[in-house]
Order: sequence, then structure tokens, then C-alpha cells
Amino acid sequence: MAEMTKKEWFKAILDLGCIVCLNEYGIKSDPDIHHLLKNGKKIDDLHTIPLCPTHHRFGANNDQAVSRHPWRVEFERRYGTEMELLVNTKNLIA
Repeated sequence: MAEMTKKEWFKAILDLGCIVCLNEYGIKSDPDIHHLLKNGKKIDDLHTIPLCPTHHRFGANNDQAVSRHPWRVEFERRYGTEMELLVNTKNLIA
């Protein structure tokens, strides 16, 4: 995949929808943009994945869903690491 600008990348991931909903349920849901972190800091705007509010920030941790915030370990156990989800997202967009 050719290097995209921040604007192009954000449009592509917003058009794709939540990567977890897509992988788990085969559906498109409107996403937030989730920035991946390294040592507690955002890497950059191109290290982002699309997550719906439930999988991103609603704080869910039940049979139906786990939110990345604040349940990172359980989220990654259930859905894959953020880096794996980023690779998956890039492959789907390419």
C-alpha cells in the first residue's frame, strides 16, 4: 500500500468502519479513530484503527463486547493486538 496522507488514511478507516465489528460480526458500524500508543504516547496519526464507540471507549466488558478503554488486555485477548488489527485494517484498505 502506498503511503497515505493523514486525511486519506482517516477517510479510508472511517469508510471501512469498526475493524472489530467487521471481523467479529461481518457488519459495518460507524467508528471512532483510535490511536495506537508506544510507551504511553501516540505513535502518529497513521498508526490508528477504526473502533466503534462500544469497542473503543464505552467501558464495556461483557459477553457481547470489550472496550479498548479501559480493558486493553482483555480487548487484545479477545480481538487480537492493536498492531494485528492495524495490519488487518491496512490489508482491507489496500
